Amino acid sequence: MTKLVLRADASGTIGAGHVSRMVAYAERAVARGWEVAFSGFVDNAEWLAARFAELSVPVLYSAVPAALAEDFDVVLVDHYGIGEIRREVNAGGALLVSIEDDVFGRRAADLVVDCGFAPAPRPDDGSGELLRGVAYAPMRDVVRHAREKRHTRELTERPHVTVVLGGGTEWAGTVSALLHALRDTGLPFVADVLVRGEPVVPEALPGQEFRVAPPGPGLLDLLVETDVAVSAAGVTLLELCCLGVPTGVVKLVDNQETGYRGALNLGLAAGLGSAAALNDDVVETLRTLLLDREARRRFSETAASIVDGHGVDRVLDRIERSLPPGEKAPTSVDQR
Repeated sequence: MTKLVLRADASGTIGAGHVSRMVAYAERAVARGWEVAFSGFVDNAEWLAARFAELSVPVLYSAVPAALAEDFDVVLVDHYGIGEIRREVNAGGALLVSIEDDVFGRRAADLVVDCGFAPAPRPDDGSGELLRGVAYAPMRDVVRHAREKRHTRELTERPHVTVVLGGGTEWAGTVSALLHALRDTGLPFVADVLVRGEPVVPEALPGQEFRVAPPGPGLLDLLVETDVAVSAAGVTLLELCCLGVPTGVVKLVDNQETGYRGALNLGLAAGLGSAAALNDDVVETLRTLLLDREARRRFSETAASIVDGHGVDRVLDRIERSLPPGEKAPTSVDQR
């Protein structure tokens, strides 16, 4: 039996995206009969981490990946703050799989995964095989199930908007600006605003409604019925693409630049600009998303066809080919 440990953290500053990806890996690995554990902090992502208990995946104290290698065949790291560890992990007898987002979280590894929309050229650091592009995007089971539910949803008279922008409280100001832009479209809508902190909610015009709540486990149920989403260019955008939800996307932080530009270039979402300087045309962009059903259909079909929900299985297939049954990981894998 293959033994896999997943190493990531979440917090009010980091957000919950790394833990969300680890949940997707845990689900698919457990479905294959692997023994799986998670190591890390889950502050600000408790509702996601609850899935580990449902899967009987133990949550260990945050540990140095090299220390975990002695007890596992594969150490999978999704963390921007952990440096070069391949030699130590291999010395412990484990294969190192590293999740990176362009230059963020980059380290040498036996298997490197970058599920970005348009990964930039990567310098040769001696890593083994590189799996790159949205074909490897991890999707939790609930996302893949929600994708199927959207096919049977009914259209409503007022568009349903969901604003989900980062896991931390520091984005309340950006959310406030986007809510004012939504109000200024002058169009009717019902908007569910999922944010930590206290954004300034504008006075709604006739036919408009704002409902503010913290992020939680009901997000996918909302997205099934969502006509237009407003999201950052991170993990949530990949989930929205998989669901086929037409989205206005915002670049919250520098590490989302590649994903933001890649999503726009591929025609997967409408650009609203960066949090520091929202696009001058943000009101008109939102107006188009609310009014133009044909534009929404194009975004939906393009995004859902490119992000198909099977990314984790593609990565696990590759790991299985590297780990013969009953054997520990080799000290190095290089399939370039």
